[in-house]
Amino acid sequence: MEARKLDPAPFIVGHGRSGTTLLRLMLDAHPELAIPPETQFIPQLIDASKRPGSPADNVIEELVNHRRFGDFGFTAEEIRENFGKIEPFDMTAALRYFYRTYAERQGKRRWGDKSPGYGWTMHRVDRVVPEAYFIHLIRDGRDVTLSLLAKQDFSPGPARQARHWKTRVNKTRRLGGEVRHYMELRYEDLLTEPETQLRRVCDFIKLDFDDAMLRYYERAEERMSEIKRDMDPGTELTANRSRGVLKAERRLAVHELTKEPPRTDRIGVWKTEMEPEDLATFERIAGPLLTDLGYELGSDQPAASEARFEQPAASKPGATE
Repeated sequence: MEARKLDPAPFIVGHGRSGTTLLRLMLDAHPELAIPPETQFIPQLIDASKRPGSPADNVIEELVNHRRFGDFGFTAEEIRENFGKIEPFDMTAALRYFYRTYAERQGKRRWGDKSPGYGWTMHRVDRVVPEAYFIHLIRDGRDVTLSLLAKQDFSPGPARQARHWKTRVNKTRRLGGEVRHYMELRYEDLLTEPETQLRRVCDFIKLDFDDAMLRYYERAEERMSEIKRDMDPGTELTANRSRGVLKAERRLAVHELTKEPPRTDRIGVWKTEMEPEDLATFERIAGPLLTDLGYELGSDQPAASEARFEQPAASKPGATE
């Protein structure tokens, strides 16, 4: 089946603590659209398919041993059986089976994905999922920093966090010009005018707006229950080291606010909670990008030359919004 005949599949990407789970639940509340918990495995599956040996066997083993596999309701046996039927094996067909089956089990006909990290591998995902429509959710990096500090046991420091946020947002914007379909959405706008912004998203992914999306919080606890399990290391790697066990309680705790209607008091928290020295440091590094994205600056410190940002690559006509 050619990509142009397929329904667009929204892929929500962005920096951590930028509201991607909120947008996932909003879209998932639509009666036609199902979005699973974070997959994060597409790049690993692509790599596995290129290893020596059987591509199907390699991909199957990579998937069923991935730390997130238990979130989706599949058994290893049905993955082996159904991926084994794809002859010759094809990554696109395998992924479509996975997402379509997940959606069908939710009683939905369309599917999408919410994996923030795909923002930095969009070009790879785009090649194997041509119907992917990437939605880059962007949040003020100063509030991102404070949210990370509140939800983690450590802080990387304002300078390191500013560079990390700037680099990841810039890279996602640049790659957005290299994929078929890409749009940007600010977290703050989603909170203050949810219907307007959701209508923008629906227009982008060719989906009729449904006001059930505005009541996402009514089903949030039920939908988030899919990740109510300890997540073992599996094969997912970070910094060349296996991750440790992530307890179910912690996985759920970081998303507590999704059970409530949008809270605009989480906008501009940096104005009252960020130390002046940290604010000045962050803005010296990421100030130009903040300004480019429409955020006001709160420090009178000049931005350092290292903070100059990359403009997104020129996009193809009709590919962005």
